[in-house]
Amino acid sequence: MLKDKVEKLAEQVFEENKNLFLISLDLNSANHIKIVIDGDEGVSVNDCITVSRGIEHNLDREEEDFSLEVTSAGVSEPLSLPRQYRKNIGRRLKVKTENDKFEGDLLAADEKEIKLAWKAREPKPVGKGKVTVDKEATLSYDEIVEAKVKITF
Repeated sequence: MLKDKVEKLAEQVFEENKNLFLISLDLNSANHIKIVIDGDEGVSVNDCITVSRGIEHNLDREEEDFSLEVTSAGVSEPLSLPRQYRKNIGRRLKVKTENDKFEGDLLAADEKEIKLAWKAREPKPVGKGKVTVDKEATLSYDEIVEAKVKITF
Protein backbone atom coordinates (compact mmCIF):
# COMPACT_ATOMS: atom_id res chain seq x y z
CA MET A 1 0.00 0.00 0.00
CA LEU A 2 2.77 2.45 0.93
CA LYS A 3 4.67 1.57 -2.25
CA ASP A 4 1.60 2.30 -4.41
CA LYS A 5 1.16 5.66 -2.71
CA VAL A 6 4.86 6.54 -3.16
CA GLU A 7 4.78 5.51 -6.83
CA LYS A 8 1.76 7.77 -7.48
CA LEU A 9 3.41 10.69 -5.67
CA ALA A 10 6.65 10.13 -7.61
CA GLU A 11 4.70 10.14 -10.90
CA GLN A 12 3.21 13.53 -9.96
CA VAL A 13 6.64 14.97 -9.10
CA PHE A 14 8.12 13.76 -12.40
CA GLU A 15 5.10 15.09 -14.30
CA GLU A 16 5.81 18.54 -12.81
CA ASN A 17 9.58 18.23 -13.43
CA LYS A 18 9.77 16.80 -16.95
CA ASN A 19 13.58 16.85 -17.18
CA LEU A 20 13.80 14.37 -14.25
CA PHE A 21 12.99 10.68 -14.41
CA LEU A 22 12.88 7.65 -12.16
CA ILE A 23 15.59 4.99 -12.31
CA SER A 24 14.44 2.87 -9.37
CA LEU A 25 12.11 2.91 -6.40
CA ASP A 26 12.67 0.36 -3.63
CA LEU A 27 10.81 -0.15 -0.37
CA ASN A 28 12.08 -2.64 2.19
CA SER A 29 10.26 -4.35 5.07
CA ALA A 30 11.35 -1.58 7.50
CA ASN A 31 9.60 1.01 5.25
CA HIS A 32 12.89 2.50 4.07
CA ILE A 33 12.12 4.08 0.70
CA LYS A 34 15.08 4.53 -1.67
CA ILE A 35 14.52 6.45 -4.87
CA VAL A 36 17.19 6.85 -7.55
CA ILE A 37 16.60 9.60 -10.11
CA ASP A 38 18.33 10.98 -13.18
CA GLY A 39 17.79 14.01 -15.35
CA ASP A 40 18.22 15.02 -18.96
CA GLU A 41 20.61 17.76 -17.82
CA GLY A 42 21.97 15.93 -14.79
CA VAL A 43 20.65 16.04 -11.23
CA SER A 44 21.30 18.76 -8.67
CA VAL A 45 20.87 18.64 -4.91
CA ASN A 46 17.80 20.84 -5.38
CA ASP A 47 16.31 18.24 -7.75
CA CYS A 48 16.72 15.57 -5.04
CA ILE A 49 15.13 17.93 -2.51
CA THR A 50 12.21 18.63 -4.86
CA VAL A 51 11.51 14.92 -5.32
CA SER A 52 11.94 14.22 -1.61
CA ARG A 53 9.57 17.00 -0.57
CA GLY A 54 7.02 16.09 -3.22
CA ILE A 55 6.78 12.63 -1.72
CA GLU A 56 7.46 13.15 1.98
CA HIS A 57 5.10 16.10 2.43
CA ASN A 58 2.24 14.03 1.04
CA LEU A 59 2.71 10.99 3.29
CA ASP A 60 1.43 10.78 6.85
CA ARG A 61 3.91 9.43 9.41
CA GLU A 62 1.01 8.93 11.82
CA GLU A 63 -0.48 6.47 9.35
CA GLU A 64 2.74 4.60 8.59
CA ASP A 65 6.32 5.37 9.72
CA PHE A 66 8.97 5.47 6.97
CA SER A 67 12.37 6.81 6.01
CA LEU A 68 13.03 8.34 2.60
CA GLU A 69 16.27 8.58 0.64
CA VAL A 70 16.44 10.27 -2.76
CA THR A 71 19.71 10.02 -4.69
CA SER A 72 20.95 10.59 -8.20
CA ALA A 73 22.32 7.83 -10.39
CA GLY A 74 26.07 7.82 -9.77
CA VAL A 75 28.66 8.00 -12.52
CA SER A 76 29.72 4.44 -11.76
CA GLU A 77 26.16 3.12 -12.08
CA PRO A 78 25.24 1.23 -15.25
CA LEU A 79 22.85 2.86 -17.70
CA SER A 80 19.45 1.20 -17.64
CA LEU A 81 16.95 3.31 -19.60
CA PRO A 82 16.96 4.55 -23.22
CA ARG A 83 16.58 8.08 -21.85
CA GLN A 84 19.91 7.71 -19.99
CA TYR A 85 21.64 6.60 -23.20
CA ARG A 86 20.20 9.57 -25.14
CA LYS A 87 21.50 12.06 -22.59
CA ASN A 88 24.98 10.55 -22.96
CA ILE A 89 25.26 10.76 -26.76
CA GLY A 90 28.78 11.92 -27.60
CA ARG A 91 30.33 10.33 -24.51
CA ARG A 92 32.49 7.24 -24.34
CA LEU A 93 30.81 4.03 -23.13
CA LYS A 94 32.02 0.62 -22.01
CA VAL A 95 29.40 -1.91 -23.11
CA LYS A 96 29.25 -5.62 -22.31
CA THR A 97 27.11 -8.10 -24.19
CA GLU A 98 26.85 -11.87 -23.64
CA ASN A 99 29.73 -12.51 -26.06
CA ASP A 100 31.63 -9.24 -26.46
CA LYS A 101 32.93 -6.05 -24.92
CA PHE A 102 32.94 -2.70 -26.68
CA GLU A 103 34.39 0.68 -25.82
CA GLY A 104 33.37 3.50 -28.08
CA ASP A 105 31.70 6.84 -28.53
CA LEU A 106 27.92 6.76 -28.34
CA LEU A 107 26.74 8.14 -31.69
CA ALA A 108 23.02 7.53 -31.39
CA ALA A 109 20.37 6.05 -29.12
CA ASP A 110 16.67 5.53 -29.65
CA GLU A 111 13.99 3.40 -28.00
CA LYS A 112 15.37 0.15 -29.46
CA GLU A 113 19.16 0.37 -29.88
CA ILE A 114 22.40 2.29 -29.59
CA LYS A 115 25.20 2.94 -32.06
CA LEU A 116 28.86 3.01 -30.98
CA ALA A 117 31.97 4.05 -32.95
CA TRP A 118 35.66 3.55 -32.20
CA LYS A 119 39.06 3.23 -33.87
CA ALA A 120 40.95 -0.07 -33.93
CA ARG A 121 44.39 -1.19 -35.10
CA GLU A 122 44.25 -4.12 -37.50
CA PRO A 123 46.80 -5.89 -39.70
CA LYS A 124 47.19 -4.38 -43.17
CA PRO A 125 45.35 -6.32 -45.88
CA VAL A 126 48.61 -6.51 -47.84
CA GLY A 127 52.10 -6.35 -46.37
CA LYS A 128 53.37 -6.01 -42.86
CA GLY A 129 52.25 -3.62 -40.15
CA LYS A 130 48.94 -2.35 -38.92
CA VAL A 131 46.44 0.25 -40.02
CA THR A 132 43.88 2.23 -38.01
CA VAL A 133 40.31 1.53 -39.06
CA ASP A 134 36.97 3.03 -38.04
CA LYS A 135 34.57 0.54 -36.46
CA GLU A 136 30.88 0.78 -35.61
CA ALA A 137 28.42 -1.44 -33.79
CA THR A 138 24.67 -1.20 -33.43
CA LEU A 139 23.39 -2.96 -30.32
CA SER A 140 19.82 -3.51 -29.21
CA TYR A 141 19.08 -2.95 -25.52
CA ASP A 142 18.23 -6.66 -25.25
CA GLU A 143 21.83 -7.54 -26.16
CA ILE A 144 23.39 -5.21 -23.58
CA VAL A 145 24.31 -6.85 -20.28
CA GLU A 146 25.90 -3.69 -18.84
CA ALA A 147 26.81 -0.24 -20.11
CA LYS A 148 28.70 2.44 -18.22
CA VAL A 149 29.92 5.90 -19.13
CA LYS A 150 33.71 5.95 -19.17
CA ILE A 151 35.00 8.92 -17.23
CA THR A 152 38.10 10.54 -18.75
CA PHE A 153 40.22 13.26 -17.22
